[in-house]
Amino acid sequence: MGYAEGTIQAVMSAPAALDHLVVAADSLEQGAAWVEKRLGVAPTGGGRHRGMGTHNRVLKLGAGCYLEVIAIDPQAPPPVYPRWLGLDDPVRQKQFKTRPRLVTWVARTPDPDSLAEQVYGRPAQVRPMRRGSLRWRFAFTRDGVLPGDGLIPHLIQWQTPTHPTENMPESGCILRGLEGFHPHPEKVLPAIALLGLDDVITILAATAHHPPGLRARLQTPHGTVVLD
Repeated sequence: MGYAEGTIQAVMSAPAALDHLVVAADSLEQGAAWVEKRLGVAPTGGGRHRGMGTHNRVLKLGAGCYLEVIAIDPQAPPPVYPRWLGLDDPVRQKQFKTRPRLVTWVARTPDPDSLAEQVYGRPAQVRPMRRGSLRWRFAFTRDGVLPGDGLIPHLIQWQTPTHPTENMPESGCILRGLEGFHPHPEKVLPAIALLGLDDVITILAATAHHPPGLRARLQTPHGTVVLD
């Protein structure tokens, strides 16, 4: 997942590529502490998302890939539209109070406008965003719902010369595998195929031993860890 000539405008062999994983939490402090306990490395950096009422911290997982810890920002006013990544869902908010969760993932693409509604299977809107020197466009579901219950990635288009991971400290953590469990895999697989991400995530049927959700296998300085 590297970049030619240090730019993220390099030609992609597929419509999309893995960009980052998203861990949502009841608070940013809770989420960061949970990740540090699990991986042995603390997420850092990040900041506030203007207009979204959220804030985050990040952890590099290798070239062009990172882990984002996100939570509702108690100091920010509520946004005029649903928060992204399902953060307004009362059921999920109750779960986050128990522990943070790996709720979804994000794929980068040069064409979120034509792909978003096809991939999400619901109304979407691509909006420009910025923080500091970072510029990007993000494809939001209009109702804030997670596509495919979190197994279908949200879409992002970076509009900066280099990917954000170029400025993140090395963590010693690398993503080694991504799996998604769903009651009806056939509802998720077409979107994954449309994005050309069949080799990035394995979608399986949910069972009593593997409840619905996302699982990421990470190599860390202290061994292999699974986040869910």
